[in-house]
Amino acid sequence: MLLRALDRFFSHDATGGVVLVLSAIAALFFANSALEPFYSNALHATLAVTIEGTGLQKPLILWINDGLMAVFFFLVGLELKRELLEGNLKNPRDVVLPGAAAVGGMAVPALVFLSLNAGTPAATGWAIPAATDIAFALGVLALAASRVPPSLKIFLLTLAILDDLGAILIIALFYTAELKVAYLGLALAPLAAMLWRSRQGAHRMAPTLLLGVVLWALMLKSGVHATLAGVITAFCIPLTDRWGKSPLHSIENALSPYVLYFIVPVFAFANAGVILDGLSLGDLLAPVPLGIAAGLVIGKQLGVFGVTYIFVRLGISPMPNGANWMQIYGIACLAGIGFTMSLFIGSLSYDDQSMMNAVRLGVLSGSAVSAVLGYAALMLAAPSARTAEP
Repeated sequence: MLLRALDRFFSHDATGGVVLVLSAIAALFFANSALEPFYSNALHATLAVTIEGTGLQKPLILWINDGLMAVFFFLVGLELKRELLEGNLKNPRDVVLPGAAAVGGMAVPALVFLSLNAGTPAATGWAIPAATDIAFALGVLALAASRVPPSLKIFLLTLAILDDLGAILIIALFYTAELKVAYLGLALAPLAAMLWRSRQGAHRMAPTLLLGVVLWALMLKSGVHATLAGVITAFCIPLTDRWGKSPLHSIENALSPYVLYFIVPVFAFANAGVILDGLSLGDLLAPVPLGIAAGLVIGKQLGVFGVTYIFVRLGISPMPNGANWMQIYGIACLAGIGFTMSLFIGSLSYDDQSMMNAVRLGVLSGSAVSAVLGYAALMLAAPSARTAEP
């Protein structure tokens, strides 16, 4: 009975979001209790992997953000490649509306943030409210699944995937430290080997994954953000090998539970610990947290809903099958759940702990409001006639 109940729990679409919420609550508890020194000291304890004094030496929080999140981005890369080759992104016509909505949903929140922080050192965090958390957003959508047509889940999923692609490009272009060309040149060797194995239709992926680890270490040393190595490695995993089997599907299916129920919750636990002691309403209304929260809540709604409305009204793209405008508004609200990606970009934007506390405050409040508004809008919307999922 217990095993059956656990199986039902972990197979539900909302489970990933529930686990994230519990991780964030745990982080808030540890950061605001007598356990705070243990929590902080553990995250900043130095871990080293060296050979003859040469290697990597970083605090635990950076091993999580640079190491575990590289695995997260590896899974994102696998999903992107699958969608491009055989999924929702294969037909360009199907990508026009969610793609345009994703662009609007990244640009407008960034402009909202900059309107409050332009001309200050905090402006480097302009991309924080531009991201959407796929697991969290789909989890909330699953709670209202009986009220929305299947086309809206595809719309949100495609929008969030393209949003992740945009976030990856932003990290590559704007969050790269000073380049060390020697290490970047060395990184070409494992990349070339992975590409060669992919072209050969190799079946065993262990060598490719080991080469990906080498690529990650060299990119980390080069100054390019190391999580990008996860995406690059994913695109070197063949969809089908020489025997007609799919290494990409196998790895994605095997890795998804570990990312959803371990890596992302660990990241949330390590990064969502807002210190509430001494906080007031004035702190929430400070430029950084207000810019993030307003970007996620207002910017995402304006960007996603506004662009969708314009494209449909001008006849550029049809409305998602069976959907109405209230449901589209609900989806636009859910796109404002930034959480994982927003916290991650925040960690790249600022080193100061007080700034990171402001980031956490803005991300958590903006994501929570977006989740509540999105769920409420979908539940209040008149249910459309159910349509067959394409």
